[in-house]
Amino acid sequence: MAAVKTTKTTASVTKFLDAIEDPVRRADCREVAKMMEKATGTKGALWGTSIVGFGSYRYASGKQENEWPLVGFSPRKGDLTLYILPGFEGNALMAKLGKHKTGKSCLYLKGLADVDLLVLEKLIVESVAVMRAKYPA
Repeated sequence: MAAVKTTKTTASVTKFLDAIEDPVRRADCREVAKMMEKATGTKGALWGTSIVGFGSYRYASGKQENEWPLVGFSPRKGDLTLYILPGFEGNALMAKLGKHKTGKSCLYLKGLADVDLLVLEKLIVESVAVMRAKYPA
């Protein structure tokens, strides 16, 4: 079975965030990092080359077990991508969040100016609780 490509590294999260060219995207990422650190009680780690993750859990994938952050984000060119809840259907907070798109477990934001930060923080806290309940350490 092929090895997982995105794994936790020892690269500096601070240097990664400092290298984000767009000053608004850089500030948004720092704000999301603070929210995720507060929600998980853990410092961020760089996963692969472009994901900042907080905490971790292990899950089975075929014949191997993999590790992934409890929550994380990536400052993609088009969107700030947040890796949070394992699905958004039925979550009442989504209607209150503001301008966003969703994927399977991804929340796509153009920027934090488009969303209610208190609602976003609640979503992150909720996500951490759901993931910890689903994947106890």
